Amino acid sequence: MLNKSTEERGHASKFIAYLVDSECKVQLPMIESPEREWQSVKALFDKVYEMEKTVTKSINNIYTLSENEGDRTATAMLDWFVGEQLQEESEARFVLKRLRLADSNPAALILLDQQFLDRTLLANVKAGGAFDIAGAGGGAAV
Repeated sequence: MLNKSTEERGHASKFIAYLVDSECKVQLPMIESPEREWQSVKALFDKVYEMEKTVTKSINNIYTLSENEGDRTATAMLDWFVGEQLQEESEARFVLKRLRLADSNPAALILLDQQFLDRTLLANVKAGGAFDIAGAGGGAAV
């Protein structure tokens, strides 16, 4: 989770760097503390997936505004985030599907936990094999 946290802070830094480089005023709003306790791991990842969909919607809205304003540099910068969000949603959806399959089976949950720890759970997703939009990559549809 530390790696994921570091990655997310890097995403925020990209936005901030773009705004600063574009001589825009950057004002960071206060962010509420996230929930710290969950009824289940599945409930946690349900929330993660919903948050990723919200982020995707926000990026798409900013992209549309940039297009409407004719701001090509903003849309070029946002292209990276569009691709990244595709990956983020895919990863969250992948984990949720695995948790649904595991249900409350302790052995399956332990296996998923171990795969998270050794970073093999999302390896197929990160490699692009968990989803194949074109249907030509040979990846397994999840």
